[in-house]
Amino acid sequence: MNDSTPKSWWKRLSGGLKRTSSSLGGAIADLISKRKLDAGAIEELEHELIRADLGPEFAARMAAALAGGRFDKAIAPDDVKEVLAGEIENVLAPVAKPLEVTARPFIILVAGVNGSGKTTTIGKLAARFRKEGKSVMMVAGDTFRAAAIDQLKIWGERTGASVMAREPGADAAGLAFDALAAAKTNGVDIVLVDTAGRLQNRTELMSELEKMVRVMRKVEPAAPHAVLLVLDATVGQNALSQVDIFGKIAGVTGLVMTKLDGTARGGILVAIAARFGLPVHFIGVGEGVEDLSPFTARDFARAIVGLED
Repeated sequence: MNDSTPKSWWKRLSGGLKRTSSSLGGAIADLISKRKLDAGAIEELEHELIRADLGPEFAARMAAALAGGRFDKAIAPDDVKEVLAGEIENVLAPVAKPLEVTARPFIILVAGVNGSGKTTTIGKLAARFRKEGKSVMMVAGDTFRAAAIDQLKIWGERTGASVMAREPGADAAGLAFDALAAAKTNGVDIVLVDTAGRLQNRTELMSELEKMVRVMRKVEPAAPHAVLLVLDATVGQNALSQVDIFGKIAGVTGLVMTKLDGTARGGILVAIAARFGLPVHFIGVGEGVEDLSPFTARDFARAIVGLED
């Protein structure tokens, strides 16, 4: 899934990460323009990296990298940004992996808390796959939220994807069973299954997801082929606990991070990559369909610190 317009994507990415890069870049410029890169400056920079949610482990690693070669020397802010971008890229490169479609139908279970942008992300993924000429079925498995069901129906009309839905409150596992049976019969390429995102009662959520998977496997033993967790970047540190919880509940295989344009704490993606090592398939930097794109480590690393491509 290569974006066909890298220049325009770079513009959207750097624009979308402006809050994070302005905050981080501004802090670096303020710090470096006033003093040499001495022990105090490096310590202050470490605090700024933690404040941007890059995580204490990464901040310490970055401080060590700066202290290693340029200690007590005058250094330009852009030089510091280059070092920082390089260190961020080193963390992100191993997790920047495309979502590979390896079966037909390729069944993707999409998890995430309510409000994370989960249902919208399903719609945007459907649009991407349709643009590639694939047939897509969306399954409205978040059966307790009428708004989520309606949202998928609108995306279906917009993208030409089929939608399997029931009345609000219907059994999600039964719906998933019928959807997969229909997808196999009709030769559908991609099946995107929405799921409930209520974390208030984790036991209930876990048993519902387990039941969905168990029932889907009666139709397709390898289902789901991918379990994507949608994370909202604006929740900052809470995203770490969501990865932990959904990893245990749903067996997450990859991540999608949304709403990076709405926060100065886009560094949370770096902290998540460093701690969990899960593949990051897509990131979102806006409301439009084109604002969800495959994740690339170098572009993100340079955009987040405010460097030009």
